[in-house]
Amino acid sequence: MSGLIIETRALTKTFGKIVVVKDINLRVPKRAIYGFLGPNGAGKSTTIRMLLDLIKPTGGEVYIFDKDISKHRMEILGKVGSLVESPSYYANLTAYENLEISRRILKVDKKEIDKALEIVNLSKWKNTKVKAFSMGMKQRLGIAQALIGSRELLILDEPTNGLDPAGVREIRNLITSLPKVLGVTVYISSHILSEVEQIADYVGIIRSGELLFQGTLDELRARTGSEIVIRATPLDEAQDFIRRMGLEVTKREGKLCVPEGKISPEELNRALVFNGFRVSHLTESTKNLEEIFLELTGGGSDAGLLPTSKQ
Repeated sequence: MSGLIIETRALTKTFGKIVVVKDINLRVPKRAIYGFLGPNGAGKSTTIRMLLDLIKPTGGEVYIFDKDISKHRMEILGKVGSLVESPSYYANLTAYENLEISRRILKVDKKEIDKALEIVNLSKWKNTKVKAFSMGMKQRLGIAQALIGSRELLILDEPTNGLDPAGVREIRNLITSLPKVLGVTVYISSHILSEVEQIADYVGIIRSGELLFQGTLDELRARTGSEIVIRATPLDEAQDFIRRMGLEVTKREGKLCVPEGKISPEELNRALVFNGFRVSHLTESTKNLEEIFLELTGGGSDAGLLPTSKQ
């Protein structure tokens, strides 16, 4: 056993001459929350469809639970729940009745319905018709459908799309609880970077079909390092002085940013003050996931200018 729930080997998908996914090697550990990040059109949904065997890869292999999905499809998918794009439900049926349909298809015990409703906090509305549900409640019902039965892996494609801040918070809290409550592994695709930063143990960053990074958030932050952020007067002269010291420096939002490593904050502050600059602000800053993503992908419109949720 490899300890990985999902492993892909040189996974590739082309449509005609267009390469949508190129030679990606995913490594998703057991009982982790793995955030798969990238702008719209990066290849996230195509990758998910290959993981679920909804479309066939042009090249490469998909292993789930250490088994090749092309050879053990039904065995694997029986332990995988998914929510791709938006949940599927019958609006004129109750939450319980919708899950009963899923239960009959999967041929599992009736107690699985109440268990799933409890996990997603919809027990009080089990007999309410879904047409009366908020968007967030519908998303939670979709996750309940994905959890029916003995699921070991949950694959969620943009589960917070279209939700208000309260709905985003509900889904975030729910996803965070799943590995602890059920022991499941969660693979979540998203372009909302701040959401993934709050819940994921591991991240993979994809752009134009290529996997740019894969690892823990700490590994990602360590790769870019911290920086010293300074506000000094006069600013342009301070920037020139720091460059003459042989240090990299960029101006951002009225402050100067110097990568840590070659000089400590104390040494830089002392040098500036000693040479007549008035330093009114100096901090050490670690970049958030959005800043690191934009740096990795080149930033600007080419990276998609990914939106974030601030809730």
